[in-house]
Amino acid sequence: MNYWLLKTEPGTYSWDDLLRDGRTFWDGVRNYQARNYMKEMKSGDLALYYHSVNEKRILGIARVVKESYQDPSTDDDRWVAVDIEPESTFEKPVTLADIKGNPALSNMVLVRNSRLSVQPVTKNEFDLIIEKSKN
Repeated sequence: MNYWLLKTEPGTYSWDDLLRDGRTFWDGVRNYQARNYMKEMKSGDLALYYHSVNEKRILGIARVVKESYQDPSTDDDRWVAVDIEPESTFEKPVTLADIKGNPALSNMVLVRNSRLSVQPVTKNEFDLIIEKSKN
């Protein structure tokens, strides 16, 4: 299993939207590196769901339920989408400040290259964030 972080602007598609819908496709990614990560996603992989802009916090975990396919928002075959479902909501959101304040998370892609909307997360990073969401 692989672990990921998906970034979204809450005004575009929030965690509450995903909970309401129960499933969605993750589309509109127009960065080659983020697209390549999406192509690596496998059904069953878990993704931290991160609200960017003003919130800058992880609210829950989504599960990949359909691997990459042609992005339905464009005819350009360079771009892909994946389907996700909500897995669980955090008891306590984990903020970017929480992450930056933890030396064990200093190498996260979120800290080093925060602009990527789809990024890998190590199992250790994933586990540390889950633990932080329970405190």
